[in-house]
Amino acid sequence: MKPLIAANWKCNPTSQKEAKTLFEGIKKRVKNIKNAEVVICPPFVYLSILKGLTLGAQNCYFEEKGAFTGEISALILKNMGIDYVIIGHSERRKYFKETNEEINKKIKRAISAGLKVIFCVGETSQERDEGNKTNIIKNQLKEGLEGISKAETKNITIAYEPIWAIGTGNNCSVDETMTSILFIKQTLNNLYNRAVADKTRVIYGGSVKGENSNSYIKEAGASGLLVGGASLKTEEFVKIVKSSI
Repeated sequence: MKPLIAANWKCNPTSQKEAKTLFEGIKKRVKNIKNAEVVICPPFVYLSILKGLTLGAQNCYFEEKGAFTGEISALILKNMGIDYVIIGHSERRKYFKETNEEINKKIKRAISAGLKVIFCVGETSQERDEGNKTNIIKNQLKEGLEGISKAETKNITIAYEPIWAIGTGNNCSVDETMTSILFIKQTLNNLYNRAVADKTRVIYGGSVKGENSNSYIKEAGASGLLVGGASLKTEEFVKIVKSSI
């Protein structure tokens, strides 16, 4: 299975010109790389102007259509030719108060629309310090995947993103990441079976850089990376992609 390297641009950049320049710079350097799956997740407004690499959205709504001002549905994304969507990112949970129940509804809607889901889980520093990390991750997985069949899991990638590591420069150690990935796999085994656990990609995100990216894949056993800030720097992101193969 190819490693999945996803770029989460978040609320960046602030102009169409910058978005195109960044995208074209990345595309030029990675388009011929066959041993990694590269996905770019820009703000919604740039999805229609970026061509030539696999695209993902940063979020979607859990209704198919209707009077929901400001929301974008999974079906709209699919009909635009988008392949992936990030669901449950810690910033959505923190700033927009998304619950596991809402995230579950979004995952179901995305899968029914034919999108592939990058489902984010992870603990805060307080939850980690209190020894509650595994319970948090287990509940996020259990409630987020409620009602998702074994067959549907083939369209889901789990992104382990310790919240205390996102955007802080304080990346999670290789050993702790490996332990967390194994725990996620064990939880998937308990929720489904060994086959699902083995086949489901578990990627890592949280202050990923070119200098540490290789170790998460080669040593910690991550099936890829969800890259934030470093994905806004062409050379840095390309370095991360190349380190994964």
